[in-house]
Amino acid sequence: MELKLQAIRSDEGLSRKEKIAQLEKLRTEARALQRAASESAMVEDDGWYEDVHLIDTELENLGRGTPEKGAATL
Repeated sequence: MELKLQAIRSDEGLSRKEKIAQLEKLRTEARALQRAASESAMVEDDGWYEDVHLIDTELENLGRGTPEKGAATL
């Protein structure tokens, strides 16, 4: 995940808005994997929680806050 974040961070061809859009897409994918892992009979933390945290941190660095947690989140 760190390599993907680094690639987005260093891509000078992307605007701030485009970087945020790519990060949000990555976050959606990471959350889906996190949910699937949590629904498994044998839950193992394969880094899904850390991936979401890293993406949220990168989004905050770009000036986009973390979405509020509600009933539909983990």
